[in-house]
Amino acid sequence: MIDESIAFWSATRQAAGIRDGLFSSRDLLELFIARIERLNPKLNCVVTKDFDVARRGADTADKARANGEDLGVLHGLPITVKDALMTQGLRSTGGARELAELVPEVDAPTVAAVRAAGAVIMGKTNLPRWSGDIQTFNDLFGTTGNPWNTERTPGGSSGGAACAVAAGLTSFEIGTDIGGSIRFPAAFCGIYGHKPTWGVVPSTGYLDHVNGGTTEADVNVIGPLARSADDLKLLMDVMQRRAGPLLPSFDAEPENPASLRLAAWIDDPFCPVDASVKTVLAAAVEKLRASNISITEASPALDPARGAAVGGRLVGAATSLNSNSPPSFLHPDWLGWQTERESMCAAWASFFESYDVALLPVAFVPPFPHQQDGDFGSRKLIANGEARPYLDVVAWTILVGMARLPSTVVPVGFTDDGLPIAVQIVGRPGADRVTMAFASLVGDLCGGYRVPPIAQSA
Repeated sequence: MIDESIAFWSATRQAAGIRDGLFSSRDLLELFIARIERLNPKLNCVVTKDFDVARRGADTADKARANGEDLGVLHGLPITVKDALMTQGLRSTGGARELAELVPEVDAPTVAAVRAAGAVIMGKTNLPRWSGDIQTFNDLFGTTGNPWNTERTPGGSSGGAACAVAAGLTSFEIGTDIGGSIRFPAAFCGIYGHKPTWGVVPSTGYLDHVNGGTTEADVNVIGPLARSADDLKLLMDVMQRRAGPLLPSFDAEPENPASLRLAAWIDDPFCPVDASVKTVLAAAVEKLRASNISITEASPALDPARGAAVGGRLVGAATSLNSNSPPSFLHPDWLGWQTERESMCAAWASFFESYDVALLPVAFVPPFPHQQDGDFGSRKLIANGEARPYLDVVAWTILVGMARLPSTVVPVGFTDDGLPIAVQIVGRPGADRVTMAFASLVGDLCGGYRVPPIAQSA
């Protein structure tokens, strides 16, 4: 078997290793399978396995390389896929009993795109029911643990996906994000994640209700989870749509990310950040300043509490089909929420005339202990010694998502008790390459991905 450390390489480096003949696709697959068999009982992140089919796929990839065939940029990379995404020939449940036996006949467009680029799918990863929580548990597959502390949540809804990436069980993952479902797990597991500008990546094939997968919901996006910012760039190039009415114009990747104008907004009375998080964020800002990056403490001219509230209403409308209540987008108030959203989008646009990127918290708390009793209304999270509403945790992410902005999550440090903390790098619509490039710089300066101790255990 190849060296265990290769499991923690970036997907970009792993793909180069296969192309250059350092190891085969089958070698890498067998390494991941061995690690899944050893670590998954502790983590419970991979919930459906397709190893025999994956072995045939890896062998086909290796034969193609040996025959000198043109290789896709992901050629031979073994991956898992979040169980919310339709995957041809492989059980895809959305974390719901109603779809427990669903085996799609087609791939979601993003899954098809990574297959076409050469990826080999070996399994599916856990999530909350209908991707509808900031933790990862359901009554089909149980609870997924955080690879930094299994007593704590890996975040949700792409928690199984982020856990698998952090623990070195897959080359990369595909997540979804409507309120923070890429960003929370990336932050809580200490990896990189990118929430694209809304519309940049096709989002059909997403299972968030019984008849889901056929339409693209407001706010919802699909994007990559990985161990490096370079991986995010590579995967976005593979997954993004090539044309269509939703596609914005793209900002070019900056030649010198250090020259970008950065606004830092790392705390606010509308959603105060716990001291354990703020300490790490403040230290990251100081590291950037020490590297001569221009930083201004600034925020857009909008009411963030109202923005988060309106965003919550819009997300509720977009997810209403997975509940028994009437679709809230039929409510006459929806037009009012949309009107407010457009006003806030204008405030963000004005803000980004003065700044290229903004640095914001992902969550006001670090990864928290599993909390499965009660419901969204009764659960509480503790910050600075105060019990806060459970759903306060989405305030910083939903404020960005409701405005359809791109956001790249990058790990920047750890709390005193060893829990990962991240920031989100936010830009104007279409600035995906800008936020990912700046996240690469931040990761280099502040530490980036680190291997969790459990992932190194024998």
